[in-house]
Amino acid sequence: MDLSLSEHYQALQAEIRDFARVHGDKSPKVGGGRKRPDQKTLDWQKRLLEHGYVGRTIPTEYGGAGKQPDIMEAAVIANEFARANIYAGLTNQGISMLVPTLLEVGTDEQKRNYIGPTIRGDIIWCQGYSEPGNGSDLANAQTKAELKDGNWIVNGQKIWTSSAHYADMMFLLCRTEPEKSKHEGLSYLLLSMKSPGLEARPLKTMTGRNEFNEVFFTDVKVPETQIVLGRGKGWHVANVTLKHERLMIGDAGKMTARLEQLIHLLGTATIDDVPLIRVAEFRDRLLRLQGEVIAWKAHNLRLLTEAAQGIDSGVKRMIVKYGGTMLGFRLSSLAVDALGAAGLPYETIGEDAEADDATTWNIDYMYDVGLMIGGGSNNIQKNIIGERGLDLPREPKAQTAAAIGGRG
Repeated sequence: MDLSLSEHYQALQAEIRDFARVHGDKSPKVGGGRKRPDQKTLDWQKRLLEHGYVGRTIPTEYGGAGKQPDIMEAAVIANEFARANIYAGLTNQGISMLVPTLLEVGTDEQKRNYIGPTIRGDIIWCQGYSEPGNGSDLANAQTKAELKDGNWIVNGQKIWTSSAHYADMMFLLCRTEPEKSKHEGLSYLLLSMKSPGLEARPLKTMTGRNEFNEVFFTDVKVPETQIVLGRGKGWHVANVTLKHERLMIGDAGKMTARLEQLIHLLGTATIDDVPLIRVAEFRDRLLRLQGEVIAWKAHNLRLLTEAAQGIDSGVKRMIVKYGGTMLGFRLSSLAVDALGAAGLPYETIGEDAEADDATTWNIDYMYDVGLMIGGGSNNIQKNIIGERGLDLPREPKAQTAAAIGGRG
């Protein structure tokens, strides 16, 4: 087996290394808090777009580089950015979830209006899916939209809406066909967060920051054309988005970058002047995680290959969210343990402040706990893997009082 790179990929590797050498000092900090991109991040994103390191396969008419999908190019780019410990570009809900959704099922007008500004970071999106009482049952969404005089009139509530307090736009799952089944009655709308009647109320997490929100809709007007794919097609569109969300959460590039940061941390942190990387307990945990990251990269490459070939990856794709969140949590857990007493002074700082290493790792650690719940909790993910992927018997449902002869 020949694992060496061809001349084409060696040239790309050398190009990125030269880019990192020349421009690496302009990179934003890798990891840490989730916030609206500042000017430094926007400038970096523009530089990455100009070089084709992000938006690589997005057509040029929508602001991308227009390259053909190439699994090895994607792997080389991810590996080199992780190796240089420089920021690999924005991976928010708009870029990683909505853009591929619009490329798959959006109209040409929607693609032209939103993809370019989104990949540049000029438009920040949030996802209006979960509702109080229906967190994992997306098909049971009760937020409704009625078509009146060329506008959808939206009323209802969403919760756990990441980034809603600073987002510009939302992609919203709502009920437009109340007479149809819960799956067939949903539609997928695109709306401005500045719309009259819309209110976002931040929810502070254990990181000490406002990362989630409640969002309330009171007669919010959305133009009729701001629907993706059509009335009653929301369940299909939402699942297209969820497919990309789970791939984003389990992104192997982020795991590789985090591993490189962890190796650096264990090489510099010490116990009695001995680097932790030479302490058996820490070295053993690091080696195990390194093996998992290598396996995870191989799995992601397999999924990318099958996607490029038009193959449905089935259960192999289903494990991405569960496996990715667990691996991310174990990586940040080792970092927090390695920091020891140095990590204890962590305090919440302003969202616009530059975090030190201890704060960055602690934020990642606490955020990873939340990721095991958000985007479909890991317990729900295991049910999906078992029932849909492995064809195991469905989990039994609790009987109601009426079903067993009582009146309740």
